[in-house]
Amino acid sequence: MNLTSLTRTKSIEQIQRDAALGVGDGHDTGLKKALGVFDLTSLGIAAIVGAGIFSTIGNAAYNGGPAVAFLFVFTAIACAFAALCYAEFASMLPVAGSAYTYAYASFGELAAWIIGWDLIMEYAIGNIAVAISWSDYFTSLLAGYNLHIPEYLTMDFLTAWRGYDEVNALLASGQTLEQIRQTAGMGGVYEAYMAWMNAPVIGGLHVVCDLPALGIVLLITSLVYVGIQESKRASNVMVAIKLAIIFLVIVLGAFYVQPENWSPFAPNGAAGVLKGVSAVFFAYIGFDAISTTAEECRDPQRDLPRGMIYSLIICTVLYVMIALVLTGMVNHKLLAVGDPLAFVFGPEGANLPWIAGIVAISAVIAMATVLLVFQLGQPRIWMAMSRDGLLPKIFSSIHPRFKTPWFATLVTGFVVAAPSLFMNLTEVTDLTSIGTLFAFVMVSGGVLVLQNSPQKIERKFQTPYINSKYIIPAMYVLVWVGVAVFDPDAMKNFFSAVDPNDPTLSAFEVLRHKIPLAVYILAATVLAWYSFTKSLSLIPVLGVLTCGYLMTELGITNWIRFLLWLAAGLAIYFLYGRSRSKLNR
Repeated sequence: MNLTSLTRTKSIEQIQRDAALGVGDGHDTGLKKALGVFDLTSLGIAAIVGAGIFSTIGNAAYNGGPAVAFLFVFTAIACAFAALCYAEFASMLPVAGSAYTYAYASFGELAAWIIGWDLIMEYAIGNIAVAISWSDYFTSLLAGYNLHIPEYLTMDFLTAWRGYDEVNALLASGQTLEQIRQTAGMGGVYEAYMAWMNAPVIGGLHVVCDLPALGIVLLITSLVYVGIQESKRASNVMVAIKLAIIFLVIVLGAFYVQPENWSPFAPNGAAGVLKGVSAVFFAYIGFDAISTTAEECRDPQRDLPRGMIYSLIICTVLYVMIALVLTGMVNHKLLAVGDPLAFVFGPEGANLPWIAGIVAISAVIAMATVLLVFQLGQPRIWMAMSRDGLLPKIFSSIHPRFKTPWFATLVTGFVVAAPSLFMNLTEVTDLTSIGTLFAFVMVSGGVLVLQNSPQKIERKFQTPYINSKYIIPAMYVLVWVGVAVFDPDAMKNFFSAVDPNDPTLSAFEVLRHKIPLAVYILAATVLAWYSFTKSLSLIPVLGVLTCGYLMTELGITNWIRFLLWLAAGLAIYFLYGRSRSKLNR
């Protein structure tokens, strides 16, 4: 085995040449160039403004209270560092493939495969989460018109089973079913219980699945299959509608804000705010997805950077305003629901049913646009990997009429549609967040590599160079001083094998949950040293550090799942892709 090829990079010129030639099955490999800066900004907003505003923001506000608005700002800053790095890569490599292609140019084939495999998880599982949330809003919308789908056809198996167990425990304690149903925050648990009880049983197995989630995935996949022009038009129209409705919600909701709901502003402290990292970061994934459409842009080197940055700024402002309005209208403890915007205009909040109906309609539209962008993005990642020989050639086959990667689109539809029937929303958002953060770390690191590369690379956009020689080491020292002064117990607890909140946990259980943070501290120490000795560029270094820190907040369980996914990907690479790579021909 030639191990050197694992880290051998492809030059910028080679990547552009391979993209131009393609490796299709005899069909025309040219994609239709139909996107301008307005379309790209619209696609970015389409991807970002969706599940974050209409679903996951509720759980984040429940944990963090009104202070979750600060978490949106912090996460946006972390995303901005990564966005600038994506923009620089997009101006150098205006081809499909996104972070996969960027990693190939900077870190080599093995890292490229890892990030490509990671993006498959990010896009597919992210869309599963969006499809599930879309189903919640769709069934809620139908219920408003007195049209009811049976509960067992509108949720996943795990949620129904857990709801059944939780309600059974409450019934055993003496509560009645009616009391449980009327308890604040128990509406979803009650519905899960009823779904389990009413589901048909076949061979001893309760048939519980999310049928609307399957339907929307099939519909969006069909649209993406037909072409980029049709997808662009549909996205632009739907984005205009959802932005108009979101502005209506912000303006109208402001009149129902009760300032006492903002006190205390951070009821669970910093730990409660950071508990929403997964949900909040999930709200931002999307701006990177538009980089996969580079070969369908009319002027990608100019328009892709603008589209990414414009969409991130617009969405950050919307998120902060929505977070403040939501937590001002009702107490944050009531927001652990799947449809928080509709909820705050219901009986528990402003009691304006007509607004709740409009929100439900806009959510159905908004999350359909998110599905659209990610169903556009994933096939193009697979297409880029196929061009390099790491996946079968058929994945880079372009439809002769529609000018889309037809086979990769169909496979994407299946990969998202089947799990959306059965998976749980919380499980998939956590996995999507860690996958996205990993991609951001790799892209930020890739910019650091190429900025010191001997290759002469034309850039129409370059991340501003600020010397980190003294800034990063100073920040590193200040963080440790701050921890020692303001939270001395944190350092003590970190080195302790006993959890002060749960002394019954074994030393192994306690220590294994500290592994992500320990790895991060080591990596940050090394990066601070290199910043001092190599005068690295500040913005990509901050991208690595901030996104890397957010990864540590996602917990060891998600890390284990993520590493298992990467291990499966490496097995496929060494059994299939390694021997068929174009670098070995």
